[in-house]
Amino acid sequence: MTETLSAAALAGGLSWASGIRLYMTLFIAGWFGRSGWIELPPALQVLESPWVMAVTGALLIVEFLADKIPGIDSAWDAIHTVIRVPAGAVLGAAALGQMGTEWSTIAALLGGTFAAGAHVTKAGSRALINTSPEPFSNWAASFTEDLAVLGGLWAAFFHPVVLFIFLIAFFLIAMWLLPKVWRGLRWLFRRLST
Repeated sequence: MTETLSAAALAGGLSWASGIRLYMTLFIAGWFGRSGWIELPPALQVLESPWVMAVTGALLIVEFLADKIPGIDSAWDAIHTVIRVPAGAVLGAAALGQMGTEWSTIAALLGGTFAAGAHVTKAGSRALINTSPEPFSNWAASFTEDLAVLGGLWAAFFHPVVLFIFLIAFFLIAMWLLPKVWRGLRWLFRRLST
C-alpha cells in the first residue's frame, strides 16, 4: 500500500510540476535519482543519464531566466502549452508503468490533466501580471512558482500525503482563480483590440 501511494504521489507530483517548470522537474528528478536519494521507476531512470541531465540542466537555466522577463515569460508559456501537457501525461504514465497498462493509462490521463491545470493557471495569471508596468510582481510570481515546484517535488518524493493535500488545495484555488483570470484576459484582449 505504501509503495502504491508513493508511486501515485510521484506520478501526480511530476505531472503537476511539469505544468509549471518542466525542465526543473526533469532535472531534479534525475539528480535525486542519480544521487540515490530516491529510486525512480525503470521508465524514468533515463532522467539520471548525465547526457539527459546536461540537457535538462541547460534548459532549466534558459527556462529560469526566460520566466523572469515580463512578456518573454508569456511567449515561453505559449510555446510550452504544446510541450508541458503531453510531458505531464508521459511522466504520469512512466511513474506507474510497472503497475500495468490500465494504471499507466489512468496516470497518463490524470497526468495530462494535472499538467494542463497547473499550466493554464500559471500562464493565465502571468499574462495578467504582465499588464503591470513594474517587473517586481512578475519576479515575485516567478520565484513563488519556483518554490512551489521545489516544495511539490519534495512532497512527491518524501511525503506523499502532504503532496495530495497540496494538490487538492492547489486545484481548489485554481478553480476559484481561473474564472477571474479568464475575465481578466477577455478584458485585456478587448483593450488591446481597440
